[in-house]
Amino acid sequence: MKKLPLTKQQLVAAMISLSLGSVAQAALSINNNTVSDSSARIGWGGADSLTEARNIMYSSKTNSSAIRKVDNGYGTTNLTNTNSFGSSNNSYNTTYRGSFGSSDMIPISTNSRSVVVVDAQTGESIYEKDADIARPIASITKLMTAMVVLDSGLDMREEIILDPEDFVGPKRASSRLKSGDRMNRAELLLMTLMKSENPAAKSLARNYPGGYSAFMRAMNRKAKEIGMTTAYFGDPTGLDKRNVSSPNDLVKMVRAAGEYDVIRRFSTTKSYDFFVANYSSGNRTYKANNTSSLVRAGNYPIGISKTGFINEAGRSVVMETHVNNRPAIIVILGANSSATRWGDAKNILTSLATRRTV
Repeated sequence: MKKLPLTKQQLVAAMISLSLGSVAQAALSINNNTVSDSSARIGWGGADSLTEARNIMYSSKTNSSAIRKVDNGYGTTNLTNTNSFGSSNNSYNTTYRGSFGSSDMIPISTNSRSVVVVDAQTGESIYEKDADIARPIASITKLMTAMVVLDSGLDMREEIILDPEDFVGPKRASSRLKSGDRMNRAELLLMTLMKSENPAAKSLARNYPGGYSAFMRAMNRKAKEIGMTTAYFGDPTGLDKRNVSSPNDLVKMVRAAGEYDVIRRFSTTKSYDFFVANYSSGNRTYKANNTSSLVRAGNYPIGISKTGFINEAGRSVVMETHVNNRPAIIVILGANSSATRWGDAKNILTSLATRRTV
């Protein structure tokens, strides 16, 4: 990895070109390329992810709106609930959307506490299990954190120094970061979305205009703006068990996050080698992998992904996928193990693949 000093005059970009199945090898210097078409259809992960994100994030401030909007290929859809026509016989409140026997419903059984699957093309919910109950969401929170950071229009090249307070939260959590670590805002955002590093998210919030309290107000305001009626955010990391939402509201959050190309690219980055400067303890390379085993494996077309875990929340994941020419949003909350979470996710993805192509 090329080791360049991180200063405000000469910064290292967080983004590299990442080929499928490869590991990030070196950082690139920042360029000033502008985005000629901010509404180009998104890709579903892959070789161009970080290259395109870099071009968007490091464009001039006059083109900062390019960070936000993309054409996701299926337009906007009202995601209000539709009438249910059937339910399962298990102990959970499971509802299928559409007629039984229809190729539009997915006849599956899941083991996580709350699940919802939405056909993002039609807005129809095609599988539900306690989808209106608000539960702790753990690090799924970080999608909202990323949106608020990007909404601010702050310079993504600005160097940020991690402080001791960035490591203090509602509960203890492991981290490979250290007080005094120096990275630019883009690198911290990539680390937040891909590796789910809690101090990175906390530092992004602390370095927001008006400080940490203003950032938390912005998170809850953003939730209301996108129609999340059950959501509350008490911290930017998800370590706070008060961070809650229903699966149906998380569908709205995933959909809103999909309007930010950077979130799509960063949350589906498989791995990255960060160069971390620290004047006290010395510089080092931080090799990081995505927290999603599905993203790392690369066997499914995933356009957005975020995992979460605290004891109160169980194992959770949200994702957007595109199977059999149909886009879908999947929310899984409260799995009792990683095996349960990924088993439910694969079961859903397999069922989506058998649905009718339109």
